[in-house]
Amino acid sequence: MSLLDSNNSPTPNGLTLPLLPLRDIVIFPHMVAPLFVGRPQSIAALEAAEKADKKIFLTTQLNPQTESPCFEELYPLGVCGKIVQMLKLPDGTVKVLIEGVERARLNNLRDDGALLLAEIELLEDEPASLIEANSVMRAVRNSFDNYIGLSKKIPAEVSVTSAAITEPSMFADTVSAHLQIPISDRQELLEQLDVALRLEKLLEMLEQEIEILQIEGRIRSRVKTQMERSQKEYYLNEQMRAIQQELGDKDEFKQELAEIEEQIEKKKMSSEATDKARQELRKLRLMSPMSAEATVVRNYIEWLLSLPWKKGTRDQHDLIKAEAVLEADHYGLEKVKERVIEYLAVQALVKQIKGPILCLVGPPGVGKTSLGQSIAKALGRKFQRISLGGVRDEAEIRGHRRTYIGAMPGKIIQGLRKVGVKNPVFMLDEIDKMSTDFRGDPSSALLEVLDPEQNHTFGDHFLDIDYDLSQVLFIATANNLHSIPRALHDRLEIINIEGYTEEEKLNISKRYLLDKQIAAHGLSRSNVSFSEAALLEIIRRYTKESGVRALDRSLASVCRKLARRSALEDKISFKVGTKQIEKFLGVPPYSYGIQEESDAIGVATGLAWTEVGGELLNIEVSLMPGSGKLTLTGKLGDVMQESAQAAFSYVRSRWKALDLEEDFHTKIDVHIHVPEGAVPKDGPSAGITIATALASALTGLAVRCDLAMTGEVTLRGRVLPIGGLKEKLLAARRAGIGTVLIPEANRRNLVDIPEPLRNALILQPVADMDKVLDLALVKNLKKK
Repeated sequence: MSLLDSNNSPTPNGLTLPLLPLRDIVIFPHMVAPLFVGRPQSIAALEAAEKADKKIFLTTQLNPQTESPCFEELYPLGVCGKIVQMLKLPDGTVKVLIEGVERARLNNLRDDGALLLAEIELLEDEPASLIEANSVMRAVRNSFDNYIGLSKKIPAEVSVTSAAITEPSMFADTVSAHLQIPISDRQELLEQLDVALRLEKLLEMLEQEIEILQIEGRIRSRVKTQMERSQKEYYLNEQMRAIQQELGDKDEFKQELAEIEEQIEKKKMSSEATDKARQELRKLRLMSPMSAEATVVRNYIEWLLSLPWKKGTRDQHDLIKAEAVLEADHYGLEKVKERVIEYLAVQALVKQIKGPILCLVGPPGVGKTSLGQSIAKALGRKFQRISLGGVRDEAEIRGHRRTYIGAMPGKIIQGLRKVGVKNPVFMLDEIDKMSTDFRGDPSSALLEVLDPEQNHTFGDHFLDIDYDLSQVLFIATANNLHSIPRALHDRLEIINIEGYTEEEKLNISKRYLLDKQIAAHGLSRSNVSFSEAALLEIIRRYTKESGVRALDRSLASVCRKLARRSALEDKISFKVGTKQIEKFLGVPPYSYGIQEESDAIGVATGLAWTEVGGELLNIEVSLMPGSGKLTLTGKLGDVMQESAQAAFSYVRSRWKALDLEEDFHTKIDVHIHVPEGAVPKDGPSAGITIATALASALTGLAVRCDLAMTGEVTLRGRVLPIGGLKEKLLAARRAGIGTVLIPEANRRNLVDIPEPLRNALILQPVADMDKVLDLALVKNLKKK
């Protein structure tokens, strides 16, 4: 009779017992296991079994994370167990000792509220041939003994206990209970009712586990051998050093230390750097040359010795020669050249001044970087450039602390080591393209670098001592000032490099670009000639920029075509005119000298500033029957949207002067659109353009097609000043615009506009919108 048959009357489906679902464990018959139970339903099941006959059904969950498993989330085959001992713990959990008794199949699961009841069916083993079972048992016993010897996790007493078991089923379950195998494999052994097949499967799993343990043992042995070999090599190296010292042979490490000491004494460094180098050398003497720390200390000393602490170049104070150098390398840029000559003059008189921090601001391609090289050449100094575009880590400027693996000084110290002098011209390129993230703010680290009152004691984290940067002439470059933090902007002397006029581009291409590209493509200047009309064709119809980078690329493309013809046709002489330009460069991507064909109603031409120069900004206004709704399209920024609303309010306030009905805005919807909707646009300078287009659409008076304008508008109709005047005037001239309306407050900026550009345009300063409308609309308005 079964142990469970005595106190439980069978139901139509078998026995009904409380259910205890198990996590990450499979209990076999004849196996005693301690369990910690915390789930309320599981504790209730234990208490019900304890009060009855201490019998309970145990099966394993498919997913151990499930809190309340249902029938489908349990393995169908488990064991009927008996509670041996149960103890309630202070934290509310229960520690229970359970013995597995018999295999059983779960047929149904009932929820009794507080606990789960399992309707089960007891299962019996399928008997096996005694001879076959004994032969497999002998193989399993031998493998199990090997497994215990390799595992080191199973007590040796288990081998003695299992050896005393002669019943095949009980032996298989006892061995299975002690195997360190996955839950799925343990469940597979539990579900196998055929004893012979169970023993065979158990033997297969044992052999696999033994192979895995043997491989792990070999790996551990190999690692241990390598560690012992390393320790042995270190011990022998130390013995060899000791023997060499006794024999009086040369010690390479000792000789290296002597050379370092000699370099420290000869190197002209600051007193702080010399003391630091001596201190680190003393630490190095006490270290093993093979240790990682010795490598770090040696690298640090090498950095100290390689920096230019006292070495510098002598400045050239010949102002005439310096001016000639600047003139030869760059066309135009008078303000920049004047500022450099002023610096040289003061340097010649004072001998020592705190280096100013120049910042060249302008669109791409205007020659900011090459201008820095020319300044260095004019001063007779060495030139070093670093790019700050995309720098996000403060350590890129200040360096890493030596506690980090692979630590290095920052870009400033690295640049000085590379250039080899303490007073170079140091260019910080693209200072406006730095960014900030969790690793720090590099722009804040630059504050100390660029402050003349602080940079004589610049502290690099890697050096951990002060370095004097006061004799370095820093020059920064940027495309715009908006991205530069205010604190950093305060330390910079801003010099604006605006876009080149057509005449300036023509002269630059003649003096510099043509010679460079002809030589770069293996041609001769004496055999290749470009007509002035050809150069103007490229400038006007193949480029649209403030700088000359696209112009340089276009000339390079033409020279490549000439080089190809020279190689194929054995031709050495070329004359390039306007016809050849279109043949070489294809259809012109830009139009020149083309404006609106006729005056139009509701369309006004404005001028905008971008990072690559000036652009035309066409404003279109359309009126529709409606209720006063204002629609703005064209991907306008917040400032430009507010400017459009202010312009609309101004027009509404001038309804009498415009001959409109007082409530005209309640009968129409207004749509303001700026073409090229995919291009973001922002800024207040389109205010008067929007107001003019609105007035034109509402009055039916056309806007002059040969006129462009720029300026911010207020609700009272005042025209406020704008920036980027030169770039905007260049854009107007490129488009063939004859007249440009500018704010009255910008009249003072006309002195900075090149005379050829001023003479090519009719510039009309305006102070209020009434003047703008008088000049822009084809028919003058009535005054009321």
